Amino acid sequence: MPNSNPYRIIISAGGTGGHIYPAVAVANMLKEMLPNVEFLFVGALGRMEMEKVPKAGFPIVGLPIAGIQRRFTLENLKFPFKLWKSLRMARKLVKDFKPDVAVGFGGYASGPMLKASAKQGVTTVLQEQNSYAGITNKWLAKSASKICVAYENMDKFFPANKIVFTGNPVRKDLNEVSAKRDAALMHFKLDSAKPVVLVIGGSLGARTINESMASSLEKFAKADVQLLWQTGKSYGDKGREVTSKYADKGIFAHEFIYEMDLAYAAADVVISRAGALSISELCLVEKPVVLVPSPNVAEDHQTMNAMALVNRGAAKLVRDVEAREKLTDVTLDLVADKAEQERLSSEIKKLAKPKAAAEISQQIIDLIQK
Repeated sequence: MPNSNPYRIIISAGGTGGHIYPAVAVANMLKEMLPNVEFLFVGALGRMEMEKVPKAGFPIVGLPIAGIQRRFTLENLKFPFKLWKSLRMARKLVKDFKPDVAVGFGGYASGPMLKASAKQGVTTVLQEQNSYAGITNKWLAKSASKICVAYENMDKFFPANKIVFTGNPVRKDLNEVSAKRDAALMHFKLDSAKPVVLVIGGSLGARTINESMASSLEKFAKADVQLLWQTGKSYGDKGREVTSKYADKGIFAHEFIYEMDLAYAAADVVISRAGALSISELCLVEKPVVLVPSPNVAEDHQTMNAMALVNRGAAKLVRDVEAREKLTDVTLDLVADKAEQERLSSEIKKLAKPKAAAEISQQIIDLIQK
């Protein structure tokens, strides 16, 4: 019998785009699959979700929760009070909103929000983007009904009977990017006769990658290789300055690239950090990639994400500590080796999960309709 009242879904995600964008993708898919649904996003005050989620068209409430610093700081002394206040607020949100299900995508707010939901008898679902499970999701796994994962062999972190291998949701506009190549080259003012390397260090940039590129522009120019380089905000001015004399060589720096579908379409080879969302996108667009995992993340999970591809022969790896010395040469060698590019593209394509958002959404719908 159809449900005449709206289904109510709490979604908690935040801290980084790697948590936020999959959550938004699933919410949009649920809107397509359910005729009558209401959402409440819950994030952490002061974090990027408080801006990104409303821009995507969803309401959000912020909790005062924050992470614990690895070194001793005065902020760490405030953590127990912030956690207590966040749990109290989360309990009230559950009581007032009356969700049918609460879904956690990671980030500081997911812990108190899903813990409060489970305590009040609400069905909970987790989505783990990385190959190494985060502390929050490991803490919440016991009370979760389903845990949607993007990598195999996650039963070392979670109960095997709760795991569903769905992949990570990515943006719809990344499907079939190869058909956009001509438009992409025109958009970025690139020459179709010369190879293109796309450099993405994440939305905030990556210092090691940026410094490696800045010191190697002459090498790219001499090799007749074009560069589409996303620097991030902190390196934007420097990137524009150092590339200004190479515009005629097709070497450009952008603080942020909004048209990522076109950027991928233009690229022959990609240099990227190994965040979970970036890797899922690279699998979908089938691009040969040199991964440079960030060393500044919890449990070194980017290296583990990267190795999940490298061990399958689906990507090249340059460690962050070696990037200034090796990254450019490894990349230019790959640009010159068409056979290796084709092999990497073929292998990375096998890891793509293009229907991840729909599969996660169906898991949620099955639970709330029981």
